[in-house]
Amino acid sequence: MELPNLVPDFEIKFLLEPAEVLDTDHDFNDELLSMFETPPTVTKINVMFMDTNKKTLYQARWSARIRRKEGRPEMELTYKKRYAIEAEDIDAALTEASCDGFNGFHDNEYDAQVEWGYKKMTLSISDKKKVSDPGSGGTSLPDVESARSMVVGNAPDTLGNWGKNALRKARVYGPILTTRLTGTWKGLKLTVEVWPIVISAEHKPEYIVEVSVKADTISEAEDVRRALKDMLSGRGWLCPRDALKTRLVMDNY
Repeated sequence: MELPNLVPDFEIKFLLEPAEVLDTDHDFNDELLSMFETPPTVTKINVMFMDTNKKTLYQARWSARIRRKEGRPEMELTYKKRYAIEAEDIDAALTEASCDGFNGFHDNEYDAQVEWGYKKMTLSISDKKKVSDPGSGGTSLPDVESARSMVVGNAPDTLGNWGKNALRKARVYGPILTTRLTGTWKGLKLTVEVWPIVISAEHKPEYIVEVSVKADTISEAEDVRRALKDMLSGRGWLCPRDALKTRLVMDNY
């Protein structure tokens, strides 16, 4: 029996020009804060990726990430597989994912999401786990040995033995202490994140600023994306390229 494809939601993502939305201390400036309809909240999130020196997972379009939000008693593990969407053919990417074992049979196990940027669409399939760590505070993350044990022990079956073996030899890429701003815009939850990614050749951070908003359906996503793009363009904030946060992290750490 042919299993149904997963049903994705949508996340619209645009890069912002850092000089236009951050102040001299690289905090959110007043102009950016002014667009929120409700007082926004700011959260620090520490992020690191696990992979081998040869980037075995990344080369196979997988990532394994450990993340901790400020003040939370748990860490979040995310295993993500990405599929390119060509010519906006979402169904083709979902069918490819289904052939890899990500199908409607696993609706409660995996989250399917279409990430829609400035030009590109990408299908991401994520398996998320939480690991309790009440004894640590702030945004602390585990050492490399503990991180290896954590990502191997919680790895989904779809990652396969090859992926688990890679994680047993993995090292840390990062960490990156990010800042998240959350509020509302046009009645929708809107998020802005700053990722200070240190460029190894320059020995200084490049500030990646990304705004995102979610939608349940393609028609809603089209309307929200158009309105958000127009607003950002009108303010001179829009950076006309797609985000490459994971690639920058993997290339520079």
